[in-house]
Amino acid sequence: MKSARRKFFAVAVGSLLAINMPAMAQTAGKEYTPIVPVQPTDEPAKIEVLEFFSYGCPHCSDFHPLISAWAAKLPGDVVFKRVPITFGRAAWANIARLYYTLEATGDLARLDGEVFKAIHNDRINLFEEQGLLDWVAKKGVDQKKFRETFNSFGVMSKVKRGDQLAQSYKISGVPALAVDGKYMILGRDFAEQLANADKLIAKARSEKPGKK
Repeated sequence: MKSARRKFFAVAVGSLLAINMPAMAQTAGKEYTPIVPVQPTDEPAKIEVLEFFSYGCPHCSDFHPLISAWAAKLPGDVVFKRVPITFGRAAWANIARLYYTLEATGDLARLDGEVFKAIHNDRINLFEEQGLLDWVAKKGVDQKKFRETFNSFGVMSKVKRGDQLAQSYKISGVPALAVDGKYMILGRDFAEQLANADKLIAKARSEKPGKK
């Protein structure tokens, strides 16, 4: 998993910085890396924040409670989306399919954090389909419905699309945050990464048509 274990480390964070902070000068190479070429977003009128992640990444597991709390407080003009990616690994493809399947069955909000816990704390093998099926059944998910959705064309297409996005954004490790198809967020730790994301959201907002 070396390629996925980038220089992000869990830190104790008492509280995240306020999201409605004033726009400041941002520094390329320090707070962000420009995304070249700029990538299209699904909702151009809004500011899109993408989190590229994998349930199989321990740093993503550490980041999850922090970014979840941060994302819950984002203003209405910001759209936050998570993109599970595989890096071409069959095991990570299965847990990317798990994410989209739980999303489709309506169980994602309830079990999202539980997936990280199962893999990284409880050491449960969720990288193989049968292990996944057994685990979701114990969590009260309809196994038949889950299996059908897990193997559906729609879920397979979403996983493929996620990997295409990762290639377009030149993602080499996770977790990774991108703002509005323009800025790949940098930071020495999770707190700084989220603080820089706030700054780049403000910058992206100022760049929207009609904004100053």
